Amino acid sequence: MTKDSKSNLSEKEGVSQPETTSKSSANKIKLSRRKQAPTSTFIEKILAGDITFLSRAITLIESTNPKHQEKANEILNACIPYANKSIRIGITGVPGVGKSTFIEAFGKHLTGLGKKVAVLAVDPSSSINRGSILGDKTRMEQLVTDKNAFIRPSPSGTSLGGVAQKTKESILLCEAAGFDTIIVETVGVGQSETAVHAMVDFFLLLKLSGAGDELQGIKRGIIEMADSIVINKADGDNVKNAKIAKVEFNRALHLYPPKDNGWQPKVMVASALHNSGIDDIYKMISNYIQTTTESGYFQKRRNDQNKHWLFSTINDQLKNRFYNDPVIKDLLEREIKNLEAGKTTPFNAANNLLNSTNKS
Repeated sequence: MTKDSKSNLSEKEGVSQPETTSKSSANKIKLSRRKQAPTSTFIEKILAGDITFLSRAITLIESTNPKHQEKANEILNACIPYANKSIRIGITGVPGVGKSTFIEAFGKHLTGLGKKVAVLAVDPSSSINRGSILGDKTRMEQLVTDKNAFIRPSPSGTSLGGVAQKTKESILLCEAAGFDTIIVETVGVGQSETAVHAMVDFFLLLKLSGAGDELQGIKRGIIEMADSIVINKADGDNVKNAKIAKVEFNRALHLYPPKDNGWQPKVMVASALHNSGIDDIYKMISNYIQTTTESGYFQKRRNDQNKHWLFSTINDQLKNRFYNDPVIKDLLEREIKNLEAGKTTPFNAANNLLNSTNKS
């Protein structure tokens, strides 16, 4: 290679700043991004239904920055008196069951009735091996542009408890912002269903027909949680299979003990693609809400959920404080070495660690 020849690996100059953008303007933009609005502005804007500030407040909730968390708690505490006035609906189902299409059709039906709908997601799985829930925002093309709808994907993370707690807090902010229907979506492949069930009033399970999912897919835990099973994609050649699946699920449901509230879970068929059965599902959910409200079960369930999240938060914070304690960190390292050397057992090591917190 001659001295004059240039390698393909040679570094090129970056794109220069456009002449139309002055340095002072660029600096102002940077400063405006760094500067956070005061807490009072967040509260005022959220209560006025400002989506931009609602999104920014949820971002503060999702942040691990202590200052952000402190500000998020202040906003939450101010918004609580204006929350708890919505209907919370959990929707789950395995990937490919058509959750995004169903939620969009259902959400559009609700906004058509004058409702304000917020869609939140609980997805603690990695976007690398499980697929990202962020794609739902692009798939719900009609709902995302609806002025009466708000779609918020969950943060990426591996801690189900952490993601779920942030979703629970996001629900309160959405309610304070005037959303009267909250839809919480779960990815449907792990324990996230249990977390979602503990934060919603109605739990809907989406199923497919003709996919070997009718009886084999009946998992006791999820079925017991479901207030309704909807056989989705009941269109075209699949209508007959959907009706057969409905009969089989109805038979299976009668084998389960009755729910505490006396509600018998309903099995319905729908085609979100053709908006078929969507109105019937909404009427069924409305009937459930009315029935449980009149019996007092609705409020009892809300109270039980709040207690659940109280203990869950205490457990999480105790766990975090324990492992972040400098004394525990040193002792834990010592106990692990003793364990590897065969000088102690896991149970004795655990007791030593726990007893050390009592001494301190």
